[in-house]
Amino acid sequence: MRRLGSFIQFFRILKYKLLSTNKHIEGKAIVHQPAQVNGEGVIRFRESVHIGVTNSPQFYNTYAYIEARKKGSEIVFGENVAINNNFCAIANESSITIGDHTTIGYNVSIYNCNFHSLDPEKRREETGSSKPVYIGKNVFIGNNVSIWKGVTIGDNAIIPAGSIVKVDGLEGSTFS
Repeated sequence: MRRLGSFIQFFRILKYKLLSTNKHIEGKAIVHQPAQVNGEGVIRFRESVHIGVTNSPQFYNTYAYIEARKKGSEIVFGENVAINNNFCAIANESSITIGDHTTIGYNVSIYNCNFHSLDPEKRREETGSSKPVYIGKNVFIGNNVSIWKGVTIGDNAIIPAGSIVKVDGLEGSTFS
């Protein structure tokens, strides 16, 4: 049964790799779960970036979605970053930077744009403003966290499960 599970996971990973459209990828992630990488911007994987959890290889209902949407946008993963299942990061125009030795929990979303204007008259016409997201080194991000545009999270911070981070924090802080 274990061999069958590994076989299925291999084809899931291959499927999402084939569905990926981004041609501007530097480095390579170690993929334990499927990951789709799209967009016209640059995505940089430093050394030893893990996507998905190795101790749940038969977890078949999620994948990672990473998109540097427009030219000039960028997503940078530092060294030794561990990302749990069901991760999403989308940089619309500016950047998302994830520092070295950061651990990211299950079902985490990081966005640097609203993707729609907040003005009701322009909501379907404009994408809204984009601001960089910076996550420092050695940060622990719990499960079910959303990190919004313009946020800087300092080194060694802990973001508890279920948090919505929409304001900057200090180094070593615990958000709630």
